Amino acid sequence: MNRKLRRGVVLFIGALSFPVALMGQEKVESDISVDLVSGYIWRGQDLGNVSLQPSVSLSYKGFSLSGWGSVGFDKDDTKEFDLTLGYATGGFSVSVTDYWFNQGPGYFHYGATDTNHVFEAQVGYDFGVVAVNWYTNFAGNDGLTSSGKRAYSSYFSAAVPFRLGGLEWEAVVGAVPWGTDFYNAVDGGRSGAGGFEVSEVALGASKSLRVTDGYSLSLFGRMTWNPATEGAYFVCGVTF
Repeated sequence: MNRKLRRGVVLFIGALSFPVALMGQEKVESDISVDLVSGYIWRGQDLGNVSLQPSVSLSYKGFSLSGWGSVGFDKDDTKEFDLTLGYATGGFSVSVTDYWFNQGPGYFHYGATDTNHVFEAQVGYDFGVVAVNWYTNFAGNDGLTSSGKRAYSSYFSAAVPFRLGGLEWEAVVGAVPWGTDFYNAVDGGRSGAGGFEVSEVALGASKSLRVTDGYSLSLFGRMTWNPATEGAYFVCGVTF
């Protein structure tokens, strides 16, 4: 797949790669925000340069529906629009995400061989000291194995939050469990076709900066290394 894809969430806020779901509230809650990021790094992959990434969400009693997008300042960057339906209770979470990218067939093309949508299922559990998540593409423009078959491309990660020096930190390790050309682009090819690969080792920090009594900005930075591609990235951003 053309992988100036995605989400990746560069963002450091514990995850965009993690589902947006609030648990147990008795009324509908909503949120809207915009991130300005210096680069778009997702699961160890470089997907774009300086970008605006808006998001909006609705949640009720553990269920959530969210929209997320990315628009790069560079005219050649791929535009992205994602929809996620999720559910969370306690530490458990599950979600389905529809990723769509504008370079390719139009939005309403859903054919097996004529679509730029990717559909991904997620399941995870946050134990407090560590959060683990598994992601698998089950439909759409998925990657292929070395034999040319649908790979059901998957990714799993473990994230450890901690507080140090007045900042909120998170350490993340992520890996591709089996061969797929969906992950880890290298010089126009794919390093991920062979099998298991660690493709993300990251350390991020965030801080809330109070502007007025009723309004704060969130500043974040994230260092990411991809052992599979030998890539290294540092991204910073602000959430409005």
